[in-house]
Amino acid sequence: MSSVAPLSLPEAFALIDATWPAAAVHQIGPFTLREGRGAGSRVSSASVETPYAQADLEAVIAAHRALGQVPKFQIRPGLPGNDALEAVLAAQGYEVADATVIYTAPIETLTGEVPPVTAFAHWPPLAIARELWESAGIGPARQAVMARAAGPKACVLGRKQDRAAGAMFIGLSGERAMIHALVVLPEMRRRGLARAMIHEGARWAAEAGARELALVVTRANAGANALYLSMGMVEAGGYHYRREATQ
Repeated sequence: MSSVAPLSLPEAFALIDATWPAAAVHQIGPFTLREGRGAGSRVSSASVETPYAQADLEAVIAAHRALGQVPKFQIRPGLPGNDALEAVLAAQGYEVADATVIYTAPIETLTGEVPPVTAFAHWPPLAIARELWESAGIGPARQAVMARAAGPKACVLGRKQDRAAGAMFIGLSGERAMIHALVVLPEMRRRGLARAMIHEGARWAAEAGARELALVVTRANAGANALYLSMGMVEAGGYHYRREATQ
């Protein structure tokens, strides 16, 4: 069995940042502000892991605006400063968005049989994988995030009924790997393809030296949460966003 220590919250967020990196990162007092350039909330939000002053908060909000980003904060329950930040942002009318679960499991828990020609890991992504991501709203800006990941990485292409039907990105940081951008065509869901793709990702990650595999998913995605739990993954924490309310 894997001897890697359980994934702590700070380690989980460091793994997210390493395998799904922002275009640039700005340190503003105790806040970390990510510059996403249109690539979604994870790389376009600010976070804090220590207590902060009101001036720091005002500075990071101004920096968000200077980057052309709507002010948005990733709230990380269980880490210092986050409860206070949540209360202040709520009082200012910031909306809650995208409650998200972090799942993890030892790599051997997620290895399993992959039927022939069902899933294979490769890099760089084939054109058909990029088209599948595009069809699911994972366009050039998010695909640029994958290209920026500095560690070992792979695209897993999934096939069903003799056609490309799913795509997934997986990146490695140290002895931990993380899955991102897992998509399956709507008409091919609930047929075991996502499970096979995760098995293939775990196989690739193990060969690359990983001993633990993690991923994130919104709590609202009941089907995906059920799948990951059925595969033996456990919740390692979570987060949500507080974003400036739109008028």
